[in-house]
Amino acid sequence: MARVSFRQQMLQVREDAIVDSVNRLLAEKGFEAMTVDEVAADVGIAKASLYKHFPSKELLAAAAMARVLQRALAFIDSEAWRQQPRALERLRAITRWAMQVQLAGQMPALPAQNSTLRAALLQHRAYLDAVSEVSERLGEAIVQAQREGEIEPALPPEVVLYTLFARACDPVVAMLQSTGQYDDERIVETVLRTCFDGLRTR
Repeated sequence: MARVSFRQQMLQVREDAIVDSVNRLLAEKGFEAMTVDEVAADVGIAKASLYKHFPSKELLAAAAMARVLQRALAFIDSEAWRQQPRALERLRAITRWAMQVQLAGQMPALPAQNSTLRAALLQHRAYLDAVSEVSERLGEAIVQAQREGEIEPALPPEVVLYTLFARACDPVVAMLQSTGQYDDERIVETVLRTCFDGLRTR
């Protein structure tokens, strides 16, 4: 295996610091409010240096999304995921993980409609690979849960998938956190219950 030069290692450290900063700023402020100047100042580098790594704000956001999806894949490969005997419990586990990431201020907040950002995401190989792999792995669990009678089989699997993806940026989670009336665990368990069990009395 070829050795990585010291310069390459330092460039990777800087790139990681940039993506960490972008991830936090996107979670705090959202895509529209975040500026490249803020990212450069937060990392402690010149804006020109930042642009050598990421030529646009959209590519910064794409890198942050790829990173969080890679973290999701790492969770799916973890013991916490694999030890769940039922598909439904695996789906609950990854949904719980996503909400915990959001509550920790580590989930990028991106606008649903932004053509420039969408184009950047669709050209970002690491993002596309990660979202495809996460979708495939969750899709398999959804179909299995439907076969086991734990998720309504008449629902198209992609509808279930998008519903679970939406929990990662669910405004209810942030709203409950902002009230200060609930701790993070109660927020997660409450939103999980409404997502998987609905609102009806059982």
